[in-house]
Amino acid sequence: MTSKSKQYSWEEIAQHNKEGDVWVVIDAKVYDLTKFANMHPGGPNVIYAESVAGKDATQVFFGLHRHEVLLRPQYARLQIGTVQGETERIKAPVPGELSKVPYGEPTWLSQGYYSPYYSENHRKFQTAVREFFDTVVKPESVRCEENGKRISQEVVDKLAETNLIAMRLGPGKHLKGRTLMGGIVKPEEFDYFHEGIIHAELSRVSSRAVVDGLLAGLVIGLPPVLNYGSPELYEKVVNETLSGKKFLALAISEAFAGSDVSGLQTTAVRDGDHWIVTGTKKWITNGTFADYFTTGCKTETGFTVILIERGPGVETKPIKTAYSSVAGTAYVTFDKVRVPISNTLGKVGAGMSVILSNFNHERWMVCGTSIAAQRLVVEESLKWSTQRIVFGKPLTSQPVIRAKLATMISRVEACQNWYETITYQMNQMSYSQQSDKLAGPIGLLKQFISRAGRETAEDATQVFGGRALTVTGMGKFIENYHRTSGFDAILAGAEDVLGDLGVRQALKKMPRDARL
Repeated sequence: MTSKSKQYSWEEIAQHNKEGDVWVVIDAKVYDLTKFANMHPGGPNVIYAESVAGKDATQVFFGLHRHEVLLRPQYARLQIGTVQGETERIKAPVPGELSKVPYGEPTWLSQGYYSPYYSENHRKFQTAVREFFDTVVKPESVRCEENGKRISQEVVDKLAETNLIAMRLGPGKHLKGRTLMGGIVKPEEFDYFHEGIIHAELSRVSSRAVVDGLLAGLVIGLPPVLNYGSPELYEKVVNETLSGKKFLALAISEAFAGSDVSGLQTTAVRDGDHWIVTGTKKWITNGTFADYFTTGCKTETGFTVILIERGPGVETKPIKTAYSSVAGTAYVTFDKVRVPISNTLGKVGAGMSVILSNFNHERWMVCGTSIAAQRLVVEESLKWSTQRIVFGKPLTSQPVIRAKLATMISRVEACQNWYETITYQMNQMSYSQQSDKLAGPIGLLKQFISRAGRETAEDATQVFGGRALTVTGMGKFIENYHRTSGFDAILAGAEDVLGDLGVRQALKKMPRDARL
């Protein structure tokens, strides 16, 4: 019999209740804290003052710590056995499993509920993707969030092997001939709901910075190459990037022009068979480690998009932001860079249509990751408010807390349902139809979701109190989300600009004879 399998009666446990001899019970498991007491971060008096020595400390423990603390090797080895006749109730998470917390999952994944959008194939796909992200990406996410280093090549290679990098670009010709997630879904059957699952599962295990660091630059920067690049450029760049061998970033925004794409000042002057590109780009996601830059330039005939390879004249510098440097946010300088004319994406002077059509997918992706993050915040708040005891009762006994939970739940469900409606429309439309009909609705959707996210972040900080201000411990997810939720309101188009875009598109389609 191993030490952890040994069973003790409550009478035996109660005898170890003094300084120099301390046992406690947490969720039916017996821990010997005798040697650990003096090493406790809060000092030994925390254990003695709470009068938990020789008693059940489950409620006290979960009022201070997350369950994951018990799973860490240095604490797990303190367990010496279990309580006779009792079994643990709080299990270690199983990779791929669904949350049982109400509203912890979207309706289509909740037992006993139905959806007109998702099939059994979507459910099988979701299970496989979640297990992959739980086992492969989550540990990497934690490390990279802390050390600020870019995602390891090992994880990138695993993403490439399953073709998750390719699938994040949505359905299309780039999936032809590929084996998707071990063959669960065929390339011709892959749709935007499948892609949305990937973005949601990525966001569920990653901080906002890691979501961007996990090749978001490629997701938003490669579509112009897919849709407008020459066959030669497509063959070279798409294969290099989807295999994880090279990285790519979208280089549009500048210090002189944020949401005003038409005001860009980076220039491209023709010189024989080359462009000479000069200018700067700012806030470029993945720019610090990108090998290619899908770049917006001013030419004699108007705005043009050009793919620039890192080389002589290209320099990148990291930009410090409110989130981790794992995102690789960069300031990019192009100093008389020679670029082959064949690297032009689309027609010269027609770059605006190239970029605007690309923005739809980028904004929709941000919506998907934001909703998943908000849902995790709701789940964390429900867990905490039911286990936190105040005035002798759970935090949920306070009407003001229940009111905050109600609004948080309402917001995330509203976001989810509108998002799924838009996604369904994307599945039914061609790329050009999406550009014509969905630019406005997606803009309004992103504005709604990003505002909902910041409101939910504020509510969650009130639910967690002081714990929402610390980067570790019980409220670490809330602190991180509260600090970074504003990114969704800025990246891929500022929310006020997008709201105005939605209304202007609607006004263009107002019938001339419409009267009250």
